[in-house]
Amino acid sequence: MRAESGAEFNDVMQRMTGLLVGAIFGAVFVVVNAHSPLNSVTANVLRVAACLAAASVIAMWFLTARKEKPSAGSRPNMYSRGYLIIVAAEAVLLFGGIRVLAAWERPEQTNVAWVAFVVGVHFIALAPVWKDWGIAAPGAILTLLGVAGLVMASTAVVAWVPLVSGVLSGVVLLMGAVTFGWRAMTARTA
Repeated sequence: MRAESGAEFNDVMQRMTGLLVGAIFGAVFVVVNAHSPLNSVTANVLRVAACLAAASVIAMWFLTARKEKPSAGSRPNMYSRGYLIIVAAEAVLLFGGIRVLAAWERPEQTNVAWVAFVVGVHFIALAPVWKDWGIAAPGAILTLLGVAGLVMASTAVVAWVPLVSGVLSGVVLLMGAVTFGWRAMTARTA
């Protein structure tokens, strides 16, 4: 394995930390939303697979952190002012939006669609801030899954909104985190 500077190490660790957060939220999306109308076997298989995928990203994070230490004086720039503004807006939109949906007496399933939509938009907004357009693709997919769920919530298939907006969003986050985590690990050893 080649030696890395502290800045390169921090770049890798920032990316791995982002993937770790995405994997954990992806697993939560799946575990919380894998339920009826899915049969219990399918729901449990999805939950176990999600937890295993998240555990693999956690392991990749620790392996990456153990390989090398950052140099003195180097510091991450992941949490810039732009990042903080986007996360604050996301929190306001998430919690404010859920309250508005409740006031409008929308079905409870609408909440997961709203969460998927807001999380997707947050990834798209973060892409230029982090100068990482790779996160825009899962952001666009989550946004579309959120919109699909919002539309479905007004139809007879409302019971399937948690699968479409929740489970599928979680799968997207987990697949992205595992794939990009693996690529980062193998690129470091190449």
